[in-house]
Amino acid sequence: MTRKVQVKKQLLVKPDRVKSLKTVPFESGFHFYTAIGNYTGITATNLNEFAAKLQIIPIESVRFHFQRKDFQRWIKDIFGDTELAEQMTRIKQGLSAEDLRKEILSIVDALAV
Repeated sequence: MTRKVQVKKQLLVKPDRVKSLKTVPFESGFHFYTAIGNYTGITATNLNEFAAKLQIIPIESVRFHFQRKDFQRWIKDIFGDTELAEQMTRIKQGLSAEDLRKEILSIVDALAV
């Protein structure tokens, strides 16, 4: 009699994408604002959280941070991911706020998560 053994697949993380799993202290997290002094109460402490929270933050926050290059600066300075930051910098100006959100998510999903 042949016995089948089911083996769980293990998730292998590519070394160049380990930074997407890095979690930073709350103080170093990305704190989403809609304007200077207007904190949304939402913070991301790793790139996976950043992508998840980017989907639910107020659209004003997306536009506010993108125009100031806050997303790019945080990703580069905190995670050292210059490639991801550079890709965000290349997003064309003039997109609708929702298209901008989708474009940022697309880049983060492709390069970090």
